[in-house]
Amino acid sequence: MSRAAVLTSQVSDFPRWYQDVVAKAQLADNGPVRGTMVIRPYGYAIWERMQAELDARIKDAGAQNAYFPLFIPESYLQREAEHVEGFSPELAVVTHAGGKDLEEPIVVRPTSETIFGEYMAKWVQSYRDLPLLLNQWANVVRWELRPRVFLRTSEFLWQEGHTVHATQADAAAYTRRILHEVYAAMMVDVLAIPVVPGLKTPKERFAGAAHTLTCEAMMRDGKALQMGTSHEMGQNFARAFDIRFLDAEGERPYAWTTSWGASTRMVGGLIMTHGDDSGLRIPPRLAATQAVVTMVKAGEGVAELAGGLVADLRAAGVRVDLDDQVAVAYGRRAVDWELKGVPVRIEIGPRDVSAGTVTVVRRIPGTKTPTPVAEVVAAVGEALSADQAALLREAEAFRDSRTVDATTIDEATEAAGTGWARIPWSAVGEEGEARLAESAMTVRCLLRPDGSVPETEDEPDLIAIVGRSY
Repeated sequence: MSRAAVLTSQVSDFPRWYQDVVAKAQLADNGPVRGTMVIRPYGYAIWERMQAELDARIKDAGAQNAYFPLFIPESYLQREAEHVEGFSPELAVVTHAGGKDLEEPIVVRPTSETIFGEYMAKWVQSYRDLPLLLNQWANVVRWELRPRVFLRTSEFLWQEGHTVHATQADAAAYTRRILHEVYAAMMVDVLAIPVVPGLKTPKERFAGAAHTLTCEAMMRDGKALQMGTSHEMGQNFARAFDIRFLDAEGERPYAWTTSWGASTRMVGGLIMTHGDDSGLRIPPRLAATQAVVTMVKAGEGVAELAGGLVADLRAAGVRVDLDDQVAVAYGRRAVDWELKGVPVRIEIGPRDVSAGTVTVVRRIPGTKTPTPVAEVVAAVGEALSADQAALLREAEAFRDSRTVDATTIDEATEAAGTGWARIPWSAVGEEGEARLAESAMTVRCLLRPDGSVPETEDEPDLIAIVGRSY
C-alpha cells in the first residue's frame, strides 16, 4: 500500500495531512457538538503518558492535586475586570437549569483563577500557610469559532496550577520553576520538542496577569504553537478575592499568586513536530507502546517465539504489545503501525524461527535490520535511546533552519512567512505588533540575547521571536 493511499502529503496540504493523521491513526473524532472532540483510546493513551510525566514533575515542585467545580458563579468572574473582559467572547453561560431560570447565571469554567481565589482566601490565614501550591486536572470550555481537534476545541483537557505566596519574589521564582523544571523539561526530555521558553509581550499576556511566560515550539509548517504558559498574577487576584495573610510582624498584606497550565494541545504539537508522510512518529520515552512484536504469518514456533520476545522485552522495562492478528494482511498491519508511530516493530515469520533471527524495524529512521533473537532486547533498548535523541536533533535542526535574523518589521514579516524571525524588540514595540497583526503574525515571546527569559519587557537588548501561530 503506497503512502499516497493513506495520507495527504505535508507539502501538498499540511492542514489536510494533520486531519488525516488524527483520523487514520485513530487519535480522535469530532464530537457531536461543534468544537468538541472524542479522544479515542490510542490518542488518550498518549495524553495519559503526557499527564503522568507532567504530574510527577508538578508534584516534585511541591504542588498537590485538588479538584474544583465545573460551574462558577458569574459574579466571581466579574470581580476581576481584566480577567472577565479577556474571556468574555469565549464563555459558555448556563441561564436555565432544573426547569427554571437561574437567579444568577453560571459560567462553565474557562479557567479557574476565580474559584481557586475564593477558596484560597479561606484557606490562607497566616504566613505559616504559605506557599499554598495547588494543581487540578480538569476539562475547561472556551467557545471556539474555528475549531481544530487537539489544537483549538471548545472543550479540552488540561492541568491548571494555582499558587499563593508571601512575596513577589517567591511568586516570580515559582512561575519560572514551573516554566523550566516542569514544562520545558518535560517537553524537551520526553516529547523531544525543542521549545523556546520566553516572556510574552503585554499585548499577548494572559488576561489579568502581571507577566506571562511561555514555551513556544515550531511545527513542520513553520508556524508556532504555544505549548504551555506560566503566569505571575501579581496581587490582582489577591485584591479581587481578598487573599491576605497575617505576617510575622502582625500585618495583613495581600498575597501574590501564580497560575499555569498545559493541555491536550500538546498532542497536536506532537503530531505536527514529528509526524511525516507516513503518519505519527512518537518519541520512545512518551510512547505508550514502545515496541510491537508482530507475527507476519502463522507457522510452527512463530507464536512461541513472539510470546517469548514479548515477555523478555517486558521484563527489560519496554512497553510492548503483541500483534498476532495473522488473519489480517500483514501489509495493512504494517501501515497501521507506521501510522500510529510505534517506535520499534519486530517482525517474525516462519523463516525467522528456523533462522533464529527476526527483523527489527525502527519507525523514526525507517531502518529494517535482521537481528539474532538473542540480541533483540539489547537492540530494542539501544534503538529507543538513539531514536529519542534523533527526534530532538531533527526538530532542533528544522527550527534553526527556519529561523531568520531580521532588523525591520518588513524583514520580519517576510521571514515569518515560512518560519520564525528574530528581531530586536526595540525595533518592534506596540506599533510594530500592530503592523505584524495585519499579516496575521505575532510576537511569540521575548528573549535576552543569551536566550534566557527576561524579567520584564523593559530590559535592554531583548530579542523578539515573530511568527504565525495556531
